[in-house]
Amino acid sequence: MATSDLPPPAPAPAPTTTSKEQKAIDDWLPITGNRKAKWWYSAFHNVTAMVGAGVLSLPYAMSQLGWGPGIAVLVISWVVTLYTLWQMVEMHEMVPGKRFDRYHELGQHAFGEKLGLWIVVPQQLIVEVGVNIVYMVTGGKSLKKFHDSVCPDCKQIKQTYFIMIFASVHFVLSQLPDFNSISGVSLAAAVMSLSYSTIAWGASVDKGRVPDVDYGYRASTTVGKVFGFFSALGDVAFAYAGHNVVLEIQATIPSTPEKPSKKPMWKGVIFAYIVVALCYFPVALVGYWAFGNGVDDNILLTLSKPRWLIAMANMMVVIHVIGSYQIYAMPVFDMIETVLVKKMKLPPGIILRLIARSTYVALTMFIGMTFPFFGGLLGFFGGFAFAPTTYFLPCVMWLALYKPKRFSFSWITNWICIILGVLLMVLSPIGGLRQIIIDASTYKFYS
Repeated sequence: MATSDLPPPAPAPAPTTTSKEQKAIDDWLPITGNRKAKWWYSAFHNVTAMVGAGVLSLPYAMSQLGWGPGIAVLVISWVVTLYTLWQMVEMHEMVPGKRFDRYHELGQHAFGEKLGLWIVVPQQLIVEVGVNIVYMVTGGKSLKKFHDSVCPDCKQIKQTYFIMIFASVHFVLSQLPDFNSISGVSLAAAVMSLSYSTIAWGASVDKGRVPDVDYGYRASTTVGKVFGFFSALGDVAFAYAGHNVVLEIQATIPSTPEKPSKKPMWKGVIFAYIVVALCYFPVALVGYWAFGNGVDDNILLTLSKPRWLIAMANMMVVIHVIGSYQIYAMPVFDMIETVLVKKMKLPPGIILRLIARSTYVALTMFIGMTFPFFGGLLGFFGGFAFAPTTYFLPCVMWLALYKPKRFSFSWITNWICIILGVLLMVLSPIGGLRQIIIDASTYKFYS
């Protein structure tokens, strides 16, 4: 057929109303609404997400692991999670011209549209909702500790009321539209986490080793020691939980082919991991050195003097978990609002956001008030969901997408991380669940 017989090329289709509506919705949703973040936003968002209340349970975890295994688990976790975090930062823009702004979008790319959703979304929701519930408990407990330290002679107030006071802040803050709008809260939280961690180990050094300190395992029975070991693994896994929001944080950083978002993001991650090391290792090692197996599941509860310093540290914890709650809630808000607007076709706006987010905050408050078992919750959630999303799911996706040569360094490294992560996922919830059962046997509801 002659060239002249060919039909003229079809003109490029004009943007449809649907695509315009889609862009308007994406611009409204909290994860994709603002892409003006700098590398230091990544730094303090990651610090706030990572250095949570879990750091205060590390001396307790050490008392169940012992010196050798405890140090080994801490160091291995730091190295493995830094490696898997690097993988996620790299995979964010592995397809030219496309960004995987949400964890489940990367999962869908790796495992398929439906399977990716089923693999990632339930785990991510368990992590983020679980963290929010635990932080409701932590915020309430720390407020109560602050109140009791400042006014020891005052009338005792139920912990339930303190959880409600803590939750009241989130009914307001949850209305901030996106990640960048909570950057000030996140920065304050990151500073607080470094501050209260320093107070925790500094006050332990000042107090010195308690008389007749015992570095043996907490439990006296073999069964208790084994279950305690499992639970402690979950506590450590909980302390390294920032992966669940890392793609969402990276989504806020601008990106071009010349200046991809992974460079400023990785710069922020390195800074954050240095802060993590400065918080975790001194608190875990010094806290255990000072109190041995007599340390509480929150080291600030063990430290009672000087009273003003402990009161201040507890208020710092409150400020920190306010920021951290928001960091973990934002992807959940994004999922809820995506379903309401895209699936249920509800009009986006202030009313929808107010009702949806307030309902979520109320739900986490209610569950936190009903089941405030701090130590057991850390162990259970830490293993059940944090281990997959933090320790080995990034490695599985890396193997599926990049297909490194069998027995190459990358292949071996990823499989080691997967095996360690699976062991963590299987073992730690067992200990955490046992601890919840023990705590629940003596617990009175809404006390």
